[in-house]
Parts: sequence; C-alpha cells; structure tokens
Amino acid sequence: RSNPGETMAWSESVDTVLSNKEGLAAFRTFLKSEFSEENVEFWLACEDFKKTKSSTKIALKAQKIYSDFIQADAPKEINIDFHTKNDISQNISEPTLSCFDAAQSSIYCLMAKDSFPRFLRSEVYKELVKKHQDRHQKRWLPFL
Repeated sequence: RSNPGETMAWSESVDTVLSNKEGLAAFRTFLKSEFSEENVEFWLACEDFKKTKSSTKIALKAQKIYSDFIQADAPKEINIDFHTKNDISQNISEPTLSCFDAAQSSIYCLMAKDSFPRFLRSEVYKELVKKHQDRHQKRWLPFL
C-alpha cells in the first residue's frame, strides 16, 4: 500500500510509477482509457524477459514478445520505427537478452514524454492522490 508522499512522488518520474504496484495499476488503467496499454505491457514483458536465465525460456519468451507486440498485425502491436522493428525481426531467430532494448527504450520514452504527463493530469491520478490523502488524514485525525 502506498502512502500519500509516495503517491505525490509518482509525479516526479515514470520510473516511480512503474516500480510501484498501485501506481502501475493506476497508470495501466489510464493507458487502457487511451487505448495504449500495450506500451506498458510491452515494457513489463521486456523487464521480465531480461531476468530470464534459461536459453530455452529466452527463445520462448522472445518469440512470445515478438508475436504479441512486434510483428505486423500483432494483437498488441507497439508503435516503433521501421529500423528497430526490422532489427528485431532479423535477430529473433537467435534472441539475446538485449534484443528488445532499443524498442523498450523507445516505448519508455514515448510513455515518459507523452502518456505520463497526461496521466498526471488525469482523473485516475487525481482520484488516487485524493484517496491517499483521505486515508492518511483519517489515520492521523481519528477524533474528526
């Protein structure tokens, strides 16, 4: 559970939101409302992928990320430039743990510069801040 200070700290960077369970859930809800939740889903899939140890799992996870987010007409296709997409397509048969780094970085920048500022102005974020402030006040002012 987040505290009000933490909720306010989310406004400092997209990293703070992505690393907090409740913040991530709120950001996801917001992205869903903008029809761009594939961005955070791709970013999270890449984070998980980079922790993979077994070479069999690396190949399987890479293929899943590729088919879900990268290939043409993927169900959750992300918006990345042709060169990045092309590089991934050419190397997907022998994936490395860094094969999605350029795409992940591109999507991260897109979220940080585009979606995140709108998230901070959204009702989703304002409601979350209010909920935390209310909860915090009740804890410290039981006599009200």
